[in-house]
Amino acid sequence: MDSLQQQQQQQQQQKKKRKERSGGKRERKSQSHSNTITSASENNALLFPLLMAAALSLSNTNPDTDTVVKNCLVKLLSQPIQPHEATRILSLCPLLLRSKSPHVATLAAQFVGTASLLSLQMNHQLVSDSLTLKALISLIPTSPKTVSMAACDALLDLCSTCLGRQRLLHFSALEALMFAFLEVQRSSMLISLSTGDDVNIASRRIVFPKGKLPVLLLNAAIILTNTCNIGQLRKIPSKLSECFSACLKEVWREAHKKMLNGEILGAGQGMDLYFSNITISNLAESIFRLSINVNQSAALMYSNNIERRIFWFSEGDFKHFILSQWEVLPCVVRRSSSASLEVDEIFTSFMQSLCFKDSFPSVLSSILQDLSSCLPIDSDELDILNFLMEVRNKLGCPLINEQDIRVLRTDNQLKQEMHFFQENSGSCCVRTPHVLCLDDILKCQEAYNDGYTVALRGMEFRFERLAFIVDRLASIFGQPSAGANLYLTPPNSQGLARHYDDHCVFVCQIFGSKQWKVFSRPNEQLPRLYDPCNILNNETIDSTRDCCHFLLKEGDVLYIPRGCPHEACTHYDTKDGSIGFSLHLTLGIEVEPPFEWEGFMHVALFCWNTQYHRHPSYKSLPGILNVMSTWLLHIVIGLIGNSDPTFRKACLVAAVSSQSDMNSWLDLCQRTTFSNLIDKISSESWFSEALKSMDVAIERNEDPFQRIRWLRHLIQERENAEGYDWDCDVGSTKIKDIFAVYVEQKGMAESVFMDIKLKFCREVSYDDVTANYKILHEKYREVRKQYMQGMLSLHSL
Repeated sequence: MDSLQQQQQQQQQQKKKRKERSGGKRERKSQSHSNTITSASENNALLFPLLMAAALSLSNTNPDTDTVVKNCLVKLLSQPIQPHEATRILSLCPLLLRSKSPHVATLAAQFVGTASLLSLQMNHQLVSDSLTLKALISLIPTSPKTVSMAACDALLDLCSTCLGRQRLLHFSALEALMFAFLEVQRSSMLISLSTGDDVNIASRRIVFPKGKLPVLLLNAAIILTNTCNIGQLRKIPSKLSECFSACLKEVWREAHKKMLNGEILGAGQGMDLYFSNITISNLAESIFRLSINVNQSAALMYSNNIERRIFWFSEGDFKHFILSQWEVLPCVVRRSSSASLEVDEIFTSFMQSLCFKDSFPSVLSSILQDLSSCLPIDSDELDILNFLMEVRNKLGCPLINEQDIRVLRTDNQLKQEMHFFQENSGSCCVRTPHVLCLDDILKCQEAYNDGYTVALRGMEFRFERLAFIVDRLASIFGQPSAGANLYLTPPNSQGLARHYDDHCVFVCQIFGSKQWKVFSRPNEQLPRLYDPCNILNNETIDSTRDCCHFLLKEGDVLYIPRGCPHEACTHYDTKDGSIGFSLHLTLGIEVEPPFEWEGFMHVALFCWNTQYHRHPSYKSLPGILNVMSTWLLHIVIGLIGNSDPTFRKACLVAAVSSQSDMNSWLDLCQRTTFSNLIDKISSESWFSEALKSMDVAIERNEDPFQRIRWLRHLIQERENAEGYDWDCDVGSTKIKDIFAVYVEQKGMAESVFMDIKLKFCREVSYDDVTANYKILHEKYREVRKQYMQGMLSLHSL
């Protein structure tokens, strides 16, 4: 036992000695590392006065002085830079960057870039030094490539922070980069693609031939362009922006082809190429942004012709259309044999942009290959930069099935739509939204030959001529925007099954002919935009109901009101010389919620409330009763809108036409409609229904004001918009407590509600409402035009 204890004691002593030896080694190693840091610190301390002395004589062209400074900077960059030492050296950066020696300027730029990556604080310190930034930016357009490359690298390092990017924009670094890129990029850049960071096709990185300077300039310029706000984009000289954008489009053209063809460099390929950090979506976003403020004044050339070509009416005919047929009855406008060349030009020029000849279906694939996806923008989005943030990683991708393009036909026996791109899931077919590759696009031609219709959405975002047409059409009907879809249908075929739309359409027969059936609306209530629209089978619509038959030939225009079921098919008739297939455009007038008459009445209540009726504080009972009563009146307007067809009709207050007398008679009509709707609100109570609606919404944690959230855009314009706390969460304790107090005082609440309603109906002014309504209309219109211009820029291939 004693022997065992002795052995254990010896083992413990040996472990203790090993620990002591090990600790001594670590201590000596730590001491050695400490000595190295001390030595580096001492070296940096010696470098600073040496650099100071040498820098003072940089203005003299002394090779010896340049050599001394260069050696100091080389030594400084050869070891880890300590932040406190970098701070001391930074004071010399402006002088070093402006050195007449390319070597010194290059090393100084490298030091700035290295120092900016040390910490966020160091980056902010650098970009806050205006002298350093100005000196660095001045190196970008210099002739020695090594200097420009070092300056670009430093700028990219500074761009690693938001403050860095904003400071560079403040000192016009973007303009310098654009100018320098245009100077060095004198020929087209043959590019390739590599895999991106994720499976998104638009995240693939662009690969360039070796020649790093143009790529560095391009990369930095794209980063800063995609950082700009609207005001900063407007400050870029228009000519410079136009030339730089043209260069970007050359790169985009090549990248788009490679992306569509799936030509991706694999591992180990492209050893003699430069793999940039520029993705397809980065490039597309820059092109989009630079086009936002482009003035498309050419649309004015077509204003009169568009009205005459689509309607072919005299002023009296157009008035009859608005008063008797708009949103009520279908009608057709036949092409006149005396149609002038000027009027026909609006569609023939569009066909020319499609490279149209007598064999349009044969060029279908080549047209589709040039198109990109037009990603949807939210209906109430009034900030184009928010949209770009949301789609940043997807912008520029090819066509997406079911979003941009549909390939479908209707089975004549089953009267059901069959979609060409679909997946079989058990016994049912699932329509799949996926990005179309080149093989898919080539299959569209095959599908057409098998009787499928090819339907393209958003044509106004892809062809400038159509953009002019729909922009003018939107103005005629007082809406912020309109849309255009194209349908190519083979002979003896039907594309879409019988259905109705949530928007009015003008069907413009471009080529061939098509037979249409348009049924009367099943009920008086107009369908609302974004509400589900059902495909209708034969049993859904009584065949004895009113049905109009229209055979559209080239140049004819058919108007179909929203909510009217319709279907169309092609036929082949050798007797009349028909070619069998049909090509037509549908120009759609989408009436968004703010621009229905119901929306106008919400604007009216908002304007009256903020101008004439100031609310007391939420904290008092009178304040709660007034605020909640105003909210309930908004709900009442919505409830009446669910039952009265006039509330859902398009408000034409913002309509603009070239016809001489339209503004006078249309203004009178609008005032009359407004007066009738005010009388409707005044004569009906709906208090109990509105109270119940509010109660149900709060109970379900739903938002009873969801349909009028767009009013926040007007609230932002008015500082005195009290009582419109739209940021309140419906499920929050605050609004529940306010509503609970209101319900407890139901008798008094109803009295206050009736008083507010009567005052509103008596005091509201049509002219005041119109002014605010047009402000809202212009806000929507501006963003829709920015979106259109951005998308058009990606299709100017």
